[in-house]
Amino acid sequence: MHRVHARAASRARPATGFVSQPEPKTIGHFARGRQLVAGNFLFSGTLSEAKGGSIWDIAPDNDVVAEELQGCAWLDDLAAVGDAKARACAQSWVADWITRYGNGKGAGWTPDLTGRRLIRWIQHGFFLLRGQERAANEAFYRSLAQQTIFLSRRWKATSPGLPCFEALTGMIYAGLSLEGMEQHVDPAVAALARDCGREIDETGGIPTRNPEELLEVLTLLTWATEALKETDRQPPAAIMTAIARITPTLRALRHADGSLARFHGGGRGLDGRLDHALAAAGDRTRATEGPHMGFARLSAGRTSIVVDAAKPPAGAASVNGHASTLAFELTSGRRPVIVNCGSGRSFGEDWRRAGRATPSHATLCIEGYSSSRLGPPSRLVASRQELLVDTPTDVQCHFSDLHDGRRLELSHDGYRSTHGLTHARTMDLAVDGRGMVGEDLLTTLSDPDKVRFERALDETSLQGIPYALRFHIHPDVDATLDMGGAAVSMALKSGEIWILRHDGHSQLTLEPSVYLENGRLSPRPCLQVVLSGRTMAYATRVRWSLAKAQDTPEGVRDLVTDDPMDDNED
Repeated sequence: MHRVHARAASRARPATGFVSQPEPKTIGHFARGRQLVAGNFLFSGTLSEAKGGSIWDIAPDNDVVAEELQGCAWLDDLAAVGDAKARACAQSWVADWITRYGNGKGAGWTPDLTGRRLIRWIQHGFFLLRGQERAANEAFYRSLAQQTIFLSRRWKATSPGLPCFEALTGMIYAGLSLEGMEQHVDPAVAALARDCGREIDETGGIPTRNPEELLEVLTLLTWATEALKETDRQPPAAIMTAIARITPTLRALRHADGSLARFHGGGRGLDGRLDHALAAAGDRTRATEGPHMGFARLSAGRTSIVVDAAKPPAGAASVNGHASTLAFELTSGRRPVIVNCGSGRSFGEDWRRAGRATPSHATLCIEGYSSSRLGPPSRLVASRQELLVDTPTDVQCHFSDLHDGRRLELSHDGYRSTHGLTHARTMDLAVDGRGMVGEDLLTTLSDPDKVRFERALDETSLQGIPYALRFHIHPDVDATLDMGGAAVSMALKSGEIWILRHDGHSQLTLEPSVYLENGRLSPRPCLQVVLSGRTMAYATRVRWSLAKAQDTPEGVRDLVTDDPMDDNED
């Protein structure tokens, strides 16, 4: 039906020009723009080389690449370069899109991709129109009008959450910017206000619990409000309230290095996007202590810790959800130390599934099980992806003060139905941020739990139920076994040294791991510390600590620059 309405919209009366001069608000990457001009196309981990070729000829059978291309966010990168060659590429590829797909063909005729594409075309409108022939300009305006009318007819058919925000923001942008499209503004603004009330909860969170997706929602809302204010329209209170709720939540999810915590399919966020969105929101409210969108934060000195401290997303919202309950990430200054593996979506379905499992996160897991399980392909989502099922139903999170720091106590019952065990975790962060002490506990809480545990123990021939406590280390950290294999030293590029120790009741090993980073051609190899053992009693404790070495100074002048962009990076 999307394509039917797209073809019908092509017969509509076109727009004749811009009402006002739109200004770019997106942040592009100069280096990536240069690569695009040179014919090196890197999208969703797929590299194609076609000097002088069309961007629409690359990876024709890759749906993930097609989605990224059809949104036209690559226009930001070409605009960042901004010279004649970059403009020629942008004009050629947009004209080629109109020729190939303008009549309703291709994967780009969905409301969310159309909204995303409209925003880019309008924001970079004068970049695209400069020096064009009249016929090309008329085709450009005609396509903009067609896409706007398509959105007005099909936005209700898009998925709730970010896709709907993209569609409605695109319709608002088009209605305010294009001559003859004004009648679409008021319905889109009213629908966006309703969605804000429905999709943004009291804590400023969204159902998917994806931090990067929440950032995109805030970005769209700020763009919409700025566009309305520029035309002397007052944004509805529901939209402004949603922005006020989201901003402190994103601040709570921001690490010390300015990146977002990587949970539930989200990455660290494009460089500068988070700071830009928070500045545009104009709300300086700081995050309160309690969990935000289900994440707990501890911070002191140069150290920040973000922990998944709530139930995983449920239903259709869990299509990209991870079994990451009680997992944490730790950053020191601008250097990530302990991380989750991340979303492997750009590397194929096998990596995507692996990234969702509990062993890909910095937490404790029982061998062969995740704290949440993946169900069969679901009809609830168009992609027929697996949703999370059999998830923890009781997740606890409590903060308390210590005489020398802060304590976070957490627990979840994700292994209770299979093994009768509840996982409890305590994390103490020193007041100066130089060290933390942790304890992980597997325990039974009731007589039925003990029966279930004994049954699971019998299945191991009384050898004990194997567990593993994992600490995935960022690939830029140099990790080595120390103290005769009793500890792991981690050297950061800043010069800091962090040391992980444990109580000796588990076996410590340093094993290979991967860091699934968006824009790379392949997963980055890294290491993980694994504390493994077998639980044979109703309660098993593992105590550990992670602290800076004594000779690491209080203040570090982190003057080492990150590695320059190589051929494996976007």
